[in-house]
Amino acid sequence: MDLSEEHTKKTLARYKFRDLTIDELQKVHRMNPSLKPSVDTYTFTDSTQKDLLKLTGTVQVKYQGRSYNMPIQLWLLDSHPFAPPMCFLMPTPNMVVRVGRHVDARGRIYLPYLQNWTHPQSTVNGLLIEMVAKFEEDPPLASKSRDDKDSAELMAFLARISGGVSDMTLQSAVGVGGDRAYRPINKVTVVGGGDLAMACVMSILAKSSVDKLVLIDVSESASKGGTMDLEIFNLPKVEVCRDFSASAGSRVVVVTANSWSNDQSYVSVVQTNVDLFRGIIPSVAHYSPSAVLLITSQPVDIMTHVAWKQSGLPANRVLGAGCNLDSERFHYILSNVLKAQPAGKAWVIGELSENKVAVWNGSAMATDNLPDSQKQLKDRAVEMLKGKGQRSWSVGLSIADLTHSILTDLRKTHSVSTLAKGWSGISGEAFLSLPCVLGAGGVAEISTLEVEEEEGEKVRNSAVSLHNFLQQLRI
Repeated sequence: MDLSEEHTKKTLARYKFRDLTIDELQKVHRMNPSLKPSVDTYTFTDSTQKDLLKLTGTVQVKYQGRSYNMPIQLWLLDSHPFAPPMCFLMPTPNMVVRVGRHVDARGRIYLPYLQNWTHPQSTVNGLLIEMVAKFEEDPPLASKSRDDKDSAELMAFLARISGGVSDMTLQSAVGVGGDRAYRPINKVTVVGGGDLAMACVMSILAKSSVDKLVLIDVSESASKGGTMDLEIFNLPKVEVCRDFSASAGSRVVVVTANSWSNDQSYVSVVQTNVDLFRGIIPSVAHYSPSAVLLITSQPVDIMTHVAWKQSGLPANRVLGAGCNLDSERFHYILSNVLKAQPAGKAWVIGELSENKVAVWNGSAMATDNLPDSQKQLKDRAVEMLKGKGQRSWSVGLSIADLTHSILTDLRKTHSVSTLAKGWSGISGEAFLSLPCVLGAGGVAEISTLEVEEEEGEKVRNSAVSLHNFLQQLRI
């Protein structure tokens, strides 16, 4: 194996564990000489770039008595071997990607071996052994038939890597006649196992145009978690499992999991949930690096912040269900029950607790035959809102509404928990519900909202309280 090329030597010099990486490359060469090392520029999902080592070649897979050479590419991060490689299929123009549990539509490979990567037990050669075994169970590539009408542009798109491209430019694919844009698979994963997870699954199926919905049951017992019935009755588009690799390629990941302890201290109770998230969030972020994370676990503002920190994803792609349900109810009560029409949209913002704040955009409010003042109307609506509660099915419907806005790039405004730093004088990092425009990439923008000084002060106090509470947690 020749590593003497000047560019390769310079790149290797920047690797934190250079000698271990060289040793790994030599072992790969002895076992899999078809994989050739080189240096190329990798573009991450946040558009940053880095020169990295890559291994390009084929692995031999046997299927139905015949042998096939599967073209692959492995990128080694500069923290190798303490971080797993990033693995991709590299289909030729006469191949199509077969989306499955271990491969998404863009050709990225997801395996349990990668998820459980631990040095020195995990090696590239060990990874390749598992890769071959999984591909022999479910081949990830197929030959393109002669009458396949997919365009060359689509094939080029599938050969590219979303989240990492090597001197390639992602292009929109078109269908027959050049007038059909490529549409990514609408795959959604729900992580949980209780009534809320079930409510989210059924509501999303009813509301959204999903191609596939995966429910990852993290409850101690599948029967206790309430997901056994989904497996028994086998709903179309729904897969129930306990393997996070099944979530690969999701556009939205909904996390409903809660793990409450019997500790007396509130900090200890929340810490139990934080510890639970350590086994969930990094995994779903690894398998779906372009997904939007939608958190419903309680306390939602704290847990959304925790998910952001643990995932490493941009803040706009990690949001909490927050006050969306309360906001929709508040607006409905004002408009349909009290027959008042706010000049702007009515909102519930801030912390999802007794400290939440009811406001509306615009000071004028039209009423039909109601002598009440604006404040009296708002107070009546808030009192009616208090009696509604946060039942699983209601929250599930709210989650389905948020998921629909993301999958369809609807650009609808919702009151969701988002990073509020910079809003109305908030200086610290805290997640609070604010009116956010949601699209395919999560929070596209935070809408302008006029609030009274007292309302703004209440939200700022919540931000300080949440920030201080987070300092007591081991994230």
